[in-house]
Amino acid sequence: MRIWSLHPKYLDTKGLVALWRETLLAKNVLEGNTKGYKNHPQLNRFKASRNPNDAINHYLSEIYEEATRRNFNFDKAKINWNFHTERMDVTTGQLAYEVSHLLNKLQLRDIRKYEELKTNLIFEPHPLFNLVDGDIEKWEILNKY
Repeated sequence: MRIWSLHPKYLDTKGLVALWRETLLAKNVLEGNTKGYKNHPQLNRFKASRNPNDAINHYLSEIYEEATRRNFNFDKAKINWNFHTERMDVTTGQLAYEVSHLLNKLQLRDIRKYEELKTNLIFEPHPLFNLVDGDIEKWEILNKY
């Protein structure tokens, strides 16, 4: 499971669809509707937020908006739109790690998107997140790149 700290606009089609699916799974976990993935590291930051359900619905709403910009047909009814806007922190080290991780994935599966992004100097976080100085988050499972 990868719930990106990066803005969803950087994801290729496969990445955006996977993010939607995985975040819906995370939402079900946070709502207590499934037995699996309860202790997945990607969920720890949502569990630690002031209101995990609002946070995950806010997160999903931004994925939905990006999908809509791309003329995808994601099911709006999967989101509880009565959420209060949440803000959570993500570190600069985490964002940098995710940029590297994404570029490596794109180099293999979507060279056009890779070429589009490889010279970006600035990558925005998902709108749920405030960017703060710091290393890679403790919950991250590191891959070598």
